[in-house]
Formats: sequence, structure tokens, C-alpha cells
Amino acid sequence: MDSFKLKVGRPITPEQFDGLSDEQLERLIPKAYREYFPGKDFCSDGHFYLHDGTAWSFFRGGFLDE
Repeated sequence: MDSFKLKVGRPITPEQFDGLSDEQLERLIPKAYREYFPGKDFCSDGHFYLHDGTAWSFFRGGFLDE
């Protein structure tokens, strides 16, 4: 994970997800959606829902429906 750079929209693997902290995961989310991130404990399946019902996926690096 040393060469892994945290960048907005970068997809990650489930193993990387497990190894990152909430603060590190937040850096992968666009700023406009960071306030909706409930924390790693509440998105064990690798995604979380926004206020409008769309879901941001860490494993895709974007929205689930794209």
C-alpha cells in the first residue's frame, strides 16, 4: 500500500478498504459528497448512500448507477 496514492475517484479493492482509515477514505470522495460519508463502519459493503438516494462506491470510484 506504500505506492497507493489517495486520489478522488480512484477505485480501491476490498483489501485496501479494510486497511484505510475514515480520514483516508474521505479523501477518495469528491468534496461535494464528503459530508454524507457515515464512516467506514456504516459502509462495510464498500458504498454509502447520499441524500438523493444515489450510492457512492469505493470499489468503483464513483456512483453505483454510472
